Amino acid sequence: MSAVSDRRIFIRDLRLQVSIGIYDFELAKPQAVVVNVDLFLAPPEKAAEDDIANVLNYDVIHDGIIALAQSRHFNLQETLVDAILDLCLAQRQVIEARVSTEKPDVYKDCRVGYEAVRRRAQS
Repeated sequence: MSAVSDRRIFIRDLRLQVSIGIYDFELAKPQAVVVNVDLFLAPPEKAAEDDIANVLNYDVIHDGIIALAQSRHFNLQETLVDAILDLCLAQRQVIEARVSTEKPDVYKDCRVGYEAVRRRAQS
C-alpha cells in the first residue's frame, strides 16, 4: 500500500510581464500575467535532515517559470500553462501540479484566467 502525500509547495501571485495574446494590442507589448502554482509531492525518499539536497528547491520552479515566460511569445494562456506544467512535472518529486494564469488588466471589472491540473503518468 503506497503512502498518500500530504506535502505541497506553492507559489502565489508571481507577477510577470509576458508576451502573450492574439490581438494586435497584445502583440504590441508584453502584458501582466499572474501565475499561481501548487505542486503535490511524493513521499520523501529519505528524511529531509534540514538539507536542501533532500527536497524540491522551489528556486528551480520560480526561476524556471520566469525564464519560460521570457523565452518566447505565447498566443494563449493555455499554452503557457501547459509549458509550466511540463516544467513542474519534470521534477522527480512532483506527482501532481495545478497551474493557473491570470491576465489582470484585460477587464476593469474582473480577472480572467485559465487553470489546469496534471498528474504524473504512472510508470
